[in-house]
Formats: sequence, structure tokens, C-alpha cells
Amino acid sequence: MTARRGGLGRGLGALIPTSMDGDDFDNGFGLRPGPAPVQGATFREIPVDSVTPNPRQPRMHFDEDALEELAASLREVGLLQPIVVREIMPGRYELVMGERRWRASRLAGLSLLPAIVRDTTDDAMLRDALLENLHRQQLNPLEEAAAYEQLLRDFGATHEELAGKLGRSRSHVTNMIRLLGLPPVVQRRVAAGVLSAGHARALLSLEDPDAQDRLATRIVAEGLSVRAVEEIVAMGEEGPRKTAPRAPRVTSPALHKLAARLSDQLDTRVKVDMGRSKGKITVEFASIEDLERIVAVMTTSEAAAE
Repeated sequence: MTARRGGLGRGLGALIPTSMDGDDFDNGFGLRPGPAPVQGATFREIPVDSVTPNPRQPRMHFDEDALEELAASLREVGLLQPIVVREIMPGRYELVMGERRWRASRLAGLSLLPAIVRDTTDDAMLRDALLENLHRQQLNPLEEAAAYEQLLRDFGATHEELAGKLGRSRSHVTNMIRLLGLPPVVQRRVAAGVLSAGHARALLSLEDPDAQDRLATRIVAEGLSVRAVEEIVAMGEEGPRKTAPRAPRVTSPALHKLAARLSDQLDTRVKVDMGRSKGKITVEFASIEDLERIVAVMTTSEAAAE
């Protein structure tokens, strides 16, 4: 069985100390404080075969195609989001959360899994402790995104709750989670610090994974700024194509200013295009919840103008 690739970080595992004493640790550049001890939880890497599913798991059916797809991703980048288990006897664990990730890891041939070993039965206490540590730790963008997604999925936290606990905007939380939709090769560059989170968010405006990869390669090779990448995406010049690229569209400064005003007001990316006979406004959103927020902002603005 192949060993787990750990290049992209540990998601929530990066927030939980491997021991519960909370002492400082040496990160190779001198001592700095580690994560605050999380009451009732430790982080470990445990053998895949030491875990048994929760007999009270209400979910009985797991889509085989989706599991295969996740397994293929795990072979590329490893498991970003730890499973949550409880120890039932020395060296044996029962799943609390993450059966889909556990099943996919077995399919991927991983031998070890990152796991949060939970002693407490108080989900709210564990969730709040993780949120506090997430606020304190300096994680790479992929670790941060994975931690956000796992808190949302496993502990029932909302975008609003995450944002409020961390002192960040809801759009920041939403945009960070979107980074997990990038191709594995691009994710590796983000995790390694070759691409910034700003570069990654600009790449998300491209729908084609191959185009994202091509532009990511250009960013590294040419040292492009985030603003330059946004302009390349807007002009449809993300990289070499098999067919001749279209002539770049010329957008007037006035349309750029209007798009920038709308982007600031709605706290998301807005594009304004003008054709020969009609124009188009494109407003990006990351989820239904984010769309509802945008509609609420638009409705409020409309009512204030009347």
C-alpha cells in the first residue's frame, strides 16, 4: 500500500496539537507557540485498517463513482481533511465523522490517515476550540480552506459563524473554500507558496481546469501579479490554445469603473461587457447562501434608492 502524500497540509489537523500539554515547539526557525490544547481531542496519523465505521451512521449508500473520483484525488494530493474518530480500545478506532473520506482513502491505497481522536462527546466544545485555534494559526491557503470546509460539513458551522468567530468577512470564507475546486497540480503550487491565494482566486474565474493549469504555469514563469492575472482572465488570454485565440475585447474605462463599483458593493467579482447592441453584467457567487446574500444587498440598495 502506498504511503500518504502530505504535501498540502492537514486541514483541521494543523489546529490540534499532537500532545495536550500546549508547550512550544521548534519549527526549524526557532521556537513559537503551538496551537492551544483542544479539550477532549488530539491529532494523530492512524492506520486505515484500524478504523471501523460507526454502526449508527444514518447514511447507508455511497456513490461508487464519486468515491472513485475522490480516491483519484487522494492519490494525487493526500487527505486534506482529517476524519474524526473515538478510540474504542488501544489501537482501534470508531468513526465519528468522515466515512466517505475513509472509504475513499481505502480505495486509494493509503496506509495512514490524519485523524482527530476525540474524547469528548460535546461537539460544540470541540468546534469552538477548533475555531479559536484556526484564528491563531498561520496555515497555508489550502490548509485554511480545508479547515473551513470541514467545520462547515462536520460540525454544522455556517459561513456567518466562521466569519464572526474569525473576524473575517463571509466572502473571505466562501472564496477560500472555493480554492479546493482547483486542479490538484494548481493546489500543490498554492500549498507550496509558489502561487498566492489571490492568484488562486483569479484562476477560479476560469472554468476549464486545463486553462487554469496553463495560466498557473505562466504566473510562475513570468512572475505575474494578481492584477495582471485578473486582466488576462478578463481578456480571455489565459494561455496557449490549440486554436488561434480570439482578438482581445476592448473594454472602456467607464465600464471598468462601473464593474469595480459593483464588485465593491456586492463584495464579489462583477464583469460588465458591452456588445454592439446590448450589454451584459456577470455577478459571480460561490453558493446558494452567497447568492442570497448578494440578492439581499441588491434589494436593500434598490429600496434605499426609491
